This record gives sequence, C-alpha cells and structure tokens, in this order.
Amino acid sequence: MKKSSEAFKNWLLSGSDPLEEEMIETLSDEESEKHEQTDESSRIRKERKSLKEYLYEKGMYRPARIVCSIGLCLMLIVMLMGTVMDMPYFGQADTLVNSELSEFYVEKTLEHTGATNIITGIILNFRGFDTLGESHVLFIAVCSVIILLKMSPSEENPRLYTSDREDQKDEDLVLSSLTRFLFPLICMFGVYIILNGNISPGGGFSGGAVIGAGLILYLSAYGYKRIRRFFTFKTFKVVSCLALISYTSSKTFHFITGANEIHVPIPLGTPGTIFSGGLLLPLNIFVGLVVACTMYALYTLFRKGDF
Repeated sequence: MKKSSEAFKNWLLSGSDPLEEEMIETLSDEESEKHEQTDESSRIRKERKSLKEYLYEKGMYRPARIVCSIGLCLMLIVMLMGTVMDMPYFGQADTLVNSELSEFYVEKTLEHTGATNIITGIILNFRGFDTLGESHVLFIAVCSVIILLKMSPSEENPRLYTSDREDQKDEDLVLSSLTRFLFPLICMFGVYIILNGNISPGGGFSGGAVIGAGLILYLSAYGYKRIRRFFTFKTFKVVSCLALISYTSSKTFHFITGANEIHVPIPLGTPGTIFSGGLLLPLNIFVGLVVACTMYALYTLFRKGDF
C-alpha cells in the first residue's frame, strides 16, 4: 500500500498522463509504418525500368526508333495519298476554280481592298488568316532549328565553327568587290518589291527573299565579323518578334471589325499608288521583314550552328 501511494505521488509530481503517452507511442508507430511504406514504394519505383532502359538492355532501342520512324512516315504518306485521291479531277465542273469565288476575286478585289494586284489582295485580305499562320510557321521553323543546331562555344565541334577560321582568311577580291556594288542594289530592289506589292507583282514574301539573299551574299563575301556589325541574333529576335506582333495586331483588328461589320476609317487610297490598299502596305513590310530574317537565320544556322 505504501509503495502504491508513493507511485501515485510520483505520477502526480511528474505531470505525465498514461493515455497521452500511449497515444504518442501509437502515433510514432504509425509514422514509422508510413515511412517504411514510402521507402518500400520508392524502392519499387526505382526498380521499375523505363521502356527506353529496357530497350537499351535488350539492344533493341535503335531498331525500335527506325521502325517507329518508318511507320510514322508510312502513315503520313497514306494520309496524304488519301487526301490527294479525294481531290476533284482537273477541269471538273464542281471544283472551286469554276465556282463563283474566282469571279468574285477578279471583279471585287479592287473594290474591297484597293489593290490593283489581285494576288496581294487575296493573300493579305481575303486569305489573311492563312498568311498570318504562314508567317508564324517561318518563325517557328527558325526556333526549331535553333533548338536543334545551336551550339554553345564550350562544345568542341570544330566542324560547325569553320566559319570562325574562314573570317581570318584573306577576302576574295572579286567577290568582295562585286558584293560592295551589288549588296545595296539587291536590298533596294527587295524594298522596291515589298513597297510595290499591292500595285504590281511582288510583295512581302518575294521582297523578303531578295533581301535575305543579299544578306547571305554579304556574309559569304565578308564573313561573320563584318555582318555582326548590323545583324546579330538580337537583331533577328527584335525584328522578327516586332514584325509578327504588328502583323498579328493588324489582322486581329481587321478580323474583329470585319466579323462585326464595323466601319473602319482606314482609307483605301488611290488605286495604282504605293499608299493604296489600306493595311496592305504595312502588312507587306511586316511579312518581308520576317522572310528576310528567316532566310538569313536558316542559312547561318545550317552553316555554322550559331549567329
């Protein structure tokens, strides 16, 4: 009895609760079980091998890639061939060529767009959404090539950087002399094609291609050291992004106002002059900048791997 009273006094002085201690022990046991289950699941997850690792171990990774690539190509070929077989025959009476759409383009393009060049009116006005996508496709193509081919200077791949050594060589006298004379003329001719795209054959795509060819000629004649003075990777990013944003904003404004039949106070101008066609002139300029930057970027990336 004396011992039990002493134990009771000690329990009162300690301030501990047997139920609380039991709960703490139970919770600690549950936490340890959870940790054990987590460790077990992580161990099982680590033991599971990915399909790539499994194919590597079996020596089947390369054949599997080849089979998948061939299968994808065959699937695309079948889809394209099915689409071609479903197209109407040439000269058939119910084709779009013989519909009222062609007649509308020929008779109403000048009235609706103010452009004497029917092709430019169709591409940048009636089919402006398609051209908007095509311009973005060019920029996406360059971005894809940059991701795949752009190398950092730390990577030792001298084959991709032969142009750095070429810049140290003597310039070709004939090529550099001709380029000094032709480069300004080529750029001026490209600008002329872009600005006159709404009144004569030409436009942003063809004019931008001419300017891009001029940049490639200048690079071939003088090397990267000279062309970096006015065209770098930063130049490509700024010019391409601003041109695409401006083009997208202009066409979005055009789409919204046209779909809601909102009158736009943008004069079409006098047909046959450079400033005719409403928004066609700035749209041609934006497209020309994108095409010129794309041509030069693709050339220099495939040649060197970097700007």
